[in-house]
Amino acid sequence: MSLSDSGFLDIGDQRLEYRMIGPRPDSAPTILMLHEGLGCVGMWGDFPDRLQKATGLGVFVYSREGYGQSSLASLPRPMHFMHNEARDTLPKILDAIGFQRGFLVGHSDGASIAAIYGGSHQDHRVSGTVLIAPHFIVEDVTIASIAEMRKAYDTTELRARLARYHADVDATVHGWSDVWLKGDFRKWDLTEFLAYIRVPVLIVQGEGDQYGTVRQIEIAQEECYCPVEVALLPDAKHVPQREAPEATMKAVTEFIERVRQNEMAGIKPAIASSP
Repeated sequence: MSLSDSGFLDIGDQRLEYRMIGPRPDSAPTILMLHEGLGCVGMWGDFPDRLQKATGLGVFVYSREGYGQSSLASLPRPMHFMHNEARDTLPKILDAIGFQRGFLVGHSDGASIAAIYGGSHQDHRVSGTVLIAPHFIVEDVTIASIAEMRKAYDTTELRARLARYHADVDATVHGWSDVWLKGDFRKWDLTEFLAYIRVPVLIVQGEGDQYGTVRQIEIAQEECYCPVEVALLPDAKHVPQREAPEATMKAVTEFIERVRQNEMAGIKPAIASSP
């Protein structure tokens, strides 16, 4: 398809908001970006534009169903809504935009979706994956911080701030936080997928991340058979691309450049024996 600079993709019964920056997927490698649990196209700020300028690659950003200006999601969300995104919707998006080669860059929930995709699809178009503040298991600090966010949403100006980005802000926030705070979400666990990722991975995490500890990094290092690089940033919390933008940009762009140079030199990533 011919991608405009912005618009909507029709994926089944979903109508998904997107932005396309730089060369199109049929003419250059492309970075596909997956937003956080309350994110969307607009909430990435200028990070996609700066990433495109720094790498020269195309950058494709979209809002998942129920976020930004995309079509509304059916509520309540199922516990495995991220699995559904990775297994069902993301492959269709990659095909629809004509993705030929490139990288997945995900933040928070988006990082978890990228990890599920990498562990359930042996997609040779994907050269590497960047996971910013990923979740592989549910920790006590995760639940506590989401509960705190929900309280702030109900009692402060947070609702008004988020309403600038989402078509139905209450459905977005309630639909997302209810999954984490109710039911059996503590049983949610992605470790089974990590052993099957076959491309290099970069994990970027803030030392002060209020939604997850370094245990998330340790799990990836223990479970992955692919190369795992880590950038643990001292001056960042859960949104390092906003809280430590230069350090985050440096880590991401240098990782992408290393992977691309190795590809061009015919150097394959060192993968340990499969489990």
